[in-house]
Amino acid sequence: LGYAQTAGAVGGLIGGIAMSAWGGFKKRVHGVLIGWMISGIGMATLGLTGGLPIWIIGMVVGALVIPLVNGSNQAIWQAKVAPDVQGRVFSVRRLIAWAVIPLANLLVIPLTDGWLEPAMREGGSLVNLFSWLVGNGPGAGIGILFVFCGMIASLVGLSGYLFAVIRNAEAILPDHDELEQVQETAVADAPTESEPVPA
Repeated sequence: LGYAQTAGAVGGLIGGIAMSAWGGFKKRVHGVLIGWMISGIGMATLGLTGGLPIWIIGMVVGALVIPLVNGSNQAIWQAKVAPDVQGRVFSVRRLIAWAVIPLANLLVIPLTDGWLEPAMREGGSLVNLFSWLVGNGPGAGIGILFVFCGMIASLVGLSGYLFAVIRNAEAILPDHDELEQVQETAVADAPTESEPVPA
């Protein structure tokens, strides 16, 4: 476990350096969606049978794209949200994101200990279906969870390209500085009290 986590840390460091040098996709939404798909693949790999080499690959792949996802996502938010309200908007956004963590923890315990782990023991109901993928015995149930959660995460990233409102979000929603320019132009063009208003 220590080797795998160290490999993940190295992958994240490399990803951060690469992101700093490259800057990410010009269209930031690609960084979010593609990075999310790759991260899901890395998560799914952690559940596969094969031991340490497979886990190291999964940790490196998953961590490598975290700077891409986070950097692209943050760039979109900072471009669209006016600076004077960013603190409030970002705090609410973070609150919503973190609020699901306790819920996930409450769900995963009965799901794994109550169903998946017993089902993946010798003679369990899921052994014949998934033992070739995640093995059997202790830990195989949580392996299934990693595989399916990773697959779902990748599908979520892929599905973003199926909806125009997501893949074109940067074009649909103007940047905050563009809105400010429009507002300033509208104010400048508005007639003053001394000017007659055309009939």
